[in-house]
Amino acid sequence: MILKPASHPILSNEQLLVQNIKNETKALNKDNISRTDAYFQFYKQHPEIHWSFLASMVSRNAGWNMCDLEGSWLPQLLSKEVRVRLFYTYEKANWLIFRDAYPQLLLYHYSTKVDSAMFHLLNEFQVSAFMEREWNHFWSYRDYKRLLISLIVNEQHVIHKPVITHPHVQSNVFRTFTFFFQDLLHFSSILLPTCEGNLYGASVNGFKNVHKRIDLGKRIASILFNEQLYPAFYKFASKSVHTGSRYDYESYFMKGKTRETPILRAVYPIIEPGTHGIMDHEDWSVRTKIRKSWYENPIHYHPILLNDWFFRKQSQIQRMALFKQIIE
Repeated sequence: MILKPASHPILSNEQLLVQNIKNETKALNKDNISRTDAYFQFYKQHPEIHWSFLASMVSRNAGWNMCDLEGSWLPQLLSKEVRVRLFYTYEKANWLIFRDAYPQLLLYHYSTKVDSAMFHLLNEFQVSAFMEREWNHFWSYRDYKRLLISLIVNEQHVIHKPVITHPHVQSNVFRTFTFFFQDLLHFSSILLPTCEGNLYGASVNGFKNVHKRIDLGKRIASILFNEQLYPAFYKFASKSVHTGSRYDYESYFMKGKTRETPILRAVYPIIEPGTHGIMDHEDWSVRTKIRKSWYENPIHYHPILLNDWFFRKQSQIQRMALFKQIIE
């Protein structure tokens, strides 16, 4: 449990900075494409903040999942109503994470400019007291790994109550379509492609469990920043424009492959923030015990090279769609 820090009076120049950060965050939180690019551009400017690269690659996966819903196969398995629900679930979760995380990144950026920690302003963005403590610790000790894990922990808690355990989402998404989410829609899997045609990644059983999602985030981070693999992932992110279509990476390892999923901005409109509903802010860290286990090294129980898994998964979806056509 984290006690809320004492409030600080805000100076006029700080008020201007807060408003500028709010404006920039709102502008870049437009859709999955803008969020993905914003995370990666920040990482190129501040490579010491590893989480921003992780967030960019995870955001790519969210875009691919969104566009799968309007691709060649899933519309044959899921009704339009169901696909819309799934899209809004992806969108809300990623919108919430960006709204919380990007001001943190920008405050760090401005802190480096003035060579003075400005993390007392995080409260102006309703960021948890936990992250104010963690940013100040990072500023003093430069513990890159601890900050990376802390950001993973924070963002998974940020979406837990308003998305993962929200009664409406539970009844209309998870409980109804658990099989599709867990086994078919890549919902619990994160893929890290390379330009050489390899797919690395990991998945989790029990996606609704916040501790398991934290562990998944740590496992993905350990793959992403593996010394031997990192250059290939960075090359892919630098070279491959994120469109939301899985063709972004399928073209590297499936020669002659035709595009089966659309470009995101061709099928989805910009979702206005009000669409996500009014959410009461609650600092999750005030009532939650911070676990030491969150900071332990992750363990990989399964292979991290997933090319064969991906082909099996795509084949499974296609067979189900064709079977559904036959019986109807």
